[in-house]
Order: sequence, then C-alpha cells, then structure tokens
Amino acid sequence: MSTAQYTYEKPMIRRLNSGLMNKFAGASPNQRKVKSEIAGVAVEDLVAAYGSPLFVYSEKTLRRKFRSMKQAFATRYPDVTFGWSYKTNYLKAICAILHQEGAIAELVSKMEYEKAKALGIEGKNMILNGPHKPFATLEAAVRDGVTINIDHLDEIEDLEAIATQIGQTIAVGIRLNLDAGIQPCWSRFGFNLESGQAMEAVHRIVSGGKLQIKGLHSHIGTFIMEPEAYARQVEKMIEFGYAIESAYGWRMEYIDIGGGFPSRSRLKGTYHAAEVLTPAIDDYADAICDAMWANLKSGHTPKLILESGRAVIDEAGSLITSVCSTKRLPDSTRAYVLDAGVNLLFTSFWYNFDISLGQPVNGECEQSVLYGPMCMNIDVIAESIALPALSRGDRLVVSTVGAYNNTQWLQFIEYRPNVVLITESGDVELIREAEDLGDLERRERLPARLAIAHLEKV
Repeated sequence: MSTAQYTYEKPMIRRLNSGLMNKFAGASPNQRKVKSEIAGVAVEDLVAAYGSPLFVYSEKTLRRKFRSMKQAFATRYPDVTFGWSYKTNYLKAICAILHQEGAIAELVSKMEYEKAKALGIEGKNMILNGPHKPFATLEAAVRDGVTINIDHLDEIEDLEAIATQIGQTIAVGIRLNLDAGIQPCWSRFGFNLESGQAMEAVHRIVSGGKLQIKGLHSHIGTFIMEPEAYARQVEKMIEFGYAIESAYGWRMEYIDIGGGFPSRSRLKGTYHAAEVLTPAIDDYADAICDAMWANLKSGHTPKLILESGRAVIDEAGSLITSVCSTKRLPDSTRAYVLDAGVNLLFTSFWYNFDISLGQPVNGECEQSVLYGPMCMNIDVIAESIALPALSRGDRLVVSTVGAYNNTQWLQFIEYRPNVVLITESGDVELIREAEDLGDLERRERLPARLAIAHLEKV
C-alpha cells in the first residue's frame, strides 16, 4: 500500500461554459500549446543556467523581422532609412544588433542620447525627438551633427540661442501633429497642421533667421491597424513640405513618418488571432510608398525615415516564468501565483499575451487566473486562461514581449532578472545581469546618525 500523502482539497462545482468553435479558433479550449524550447534551446536548460523568471531574446528572429521590414520598403522606394526606436528596447545588445543591420538611433531623451553615444553611434546616425530636450543636450546634439526635430516654441528659442553661440545657421526638422483619420488623434507632440499652428512655427523660424527647416517629422500613434492612415499622413506632410518650399525655397530633404506599426501581440478586447487581425508589413509599405509616389513632384525623392520599434522586436522576446503557488478563489476559480508579474510585463495592462506551457501537462483545462508576485491587486498577467492543473515549479513561456517591457519594467518589490540572447548559432549569451541589493542601494546615502548602532532599542 502506498504511503504517499495527499493534500485534501474541498470539492467545488462550477458551471462550464465551453462556447462554440469558429474558423478563427486555434487550439481547443481544452488544450494549451507547449513551448518547451526557445530558438532551439530547452526552457529547462535556460532556467537551470540563468534562473526564473528569465527574459530570452532570439537574435535570429530579431534580424529576420528587421530584414523583412527593410525589404518591404526598400523594394518600393529608393531612399529609405530606418531609425531604431530606443524607447522600445534600449538593451545594448539589442541596439547593437539593429545598428549592425543598418538602423540609425531614434532617441527621445537625454538618457537615450547618452546611451547611443556610449554605444559608439555617431551623431550623423542619430535622430533626436521628444518633448524634453535639455539645453545642454541640444548643444551637444548640434555639435555632434544630430538630426533634431523641433517639438515646441521653447525649443526654437533654445536652438536659436545655440546658433548665436556657434555663429552659424542650424538645419532642423519640425514635428507635426495631424489628423490621419484615426482615434485617438495624437495632438500633444509637435505643431498642429490643420489649425495653422505648424505654419506659424515655420514663420517664427524664418523670422529668427538662425534656423533652416530641412525635414518634417510626424508620429500619428501606436499600434496602428489601418495602413491607409499612413497614406493620409504622408499626403498631408508632403503637401505641407511643398507649401514651405513655395514660400521660402526650403525643399524637404526627408519625410520622417515615425513608427507605430503593430506587432503580433493581441490587444485586450480583441478575440481573433493576431494573424487574422494584423495587416502584413507589405500592406503598410504599399500604402506609404504609393502615397509618396503619388504626391511627390517629378524628380524629387526625399529620404523616407521610419522609426521602427514594436513590429521589429516584440516577437523576438519571450519571458520564462514559474508557478510559485496555487490556490482557489472564493468563486472556485483556479489561481496561480507566478514569479513574474506586471513589474516585468508592464504591457500586460494592454495586451493578452501568447502564453504556453513550458512542459507537457496532462489533464483537462479549466479557466484560471495568473497573478504575479507583487503585493498589489492589479498584478494580473492573465485574467482568464484555460490551463490544466499546474504544480509549483511548472514553467510558462510568455511570448511576444520584446517591446517596452525591458524599458518600462519596474524595480519594485522584486529584483529584475537576467536577460539572455540566443545567438543565430544557438549559443546563449547573458546580456543583462540580474540585480542584487547593491544595485538598489548604490545611489542611496544613510546619514551616520541613522545607522543602526545609533538607534535606540524599542
């Protein structure tokens, strides 16, 4: 007779709503996809070497995604430049790979500018955007030959002061916000086109006599699912560029349409697979490049700049996480606590991730909820997911998490974990070490009077 001990669990009865299958459904509700390896490396081997939770990037996927986007546009327009959006993921190894592929650095802050410089990127291969450019950063950017897109009137004054200091005219771009037919309309950044604000800014630049506009920039939003929105954007930008040329003789050298292309992540509130909902990158390239050719004057082919981000990196990133504990909620829902939560997956507030089992698990699936380790009620990775009965130590693999999670992750309650890169040859490289207490306290200072030796015993 077996002497194994079993934990008693009170039986609970729940109504089962299985729903109906449709042509868009993937696996059955009673099945959960298994992903026991990432880029050819076993999940268990990765955890054994680097711990859990663990971010894992596939170099092969990253390079493939970038080349696919580059090919889509370069075959349709003769002068295309890609600016890697640092805010999407500024891990040095990730940026270095994309710079190797030919992307320049698209930056929106002093911090990102300094990261790009530290990586060895020359100013001529940088674009500086964003609403906050400190004066000293603008000075350095001008000195380094960075492409600067002006966001507001105060920035015009700063650049004019710098131009006076150096005794020469500074070539700049100007950022526009415009109605591309989608909502919400991003009106916070740059100068509004439809209200006439953008042309007023141009007049202001002309009157100062110290700056010269050489390009236009606009970023209409994020996760744009409508390729034709970019066509409308391009048409308006080109029309405005020719209005400037007609008035002042400044021909646009570049049209920077920003980014915002979606990845294969699935937005909350959508139910079909990303492959069904998300247009192909060729659809975006067709819409944008057709609009360029349709609106440009004969013989004029300004540089087309795209600030690629999410669509390039998202699918290259995965997160391995482990079950820490299991429980039943009062309504009988099965719940699991993981060692990764919203501290590492900040974008979980907007996306339903692709979550796979890290190993085969037998048994029928039931609707469950996945919580993270934070002592916060909002720390929910999946509000409802069909899973078989999991045990402590079981692995889950969360996919399509390469965009924004490593730039927006929180140093809150838990240390941030290791990040590894699986190379094209299948080797595993550590590209960011897990944090320890020294990382947290390195910048802190404890006054001597508050040292433990001086505290009175309570």
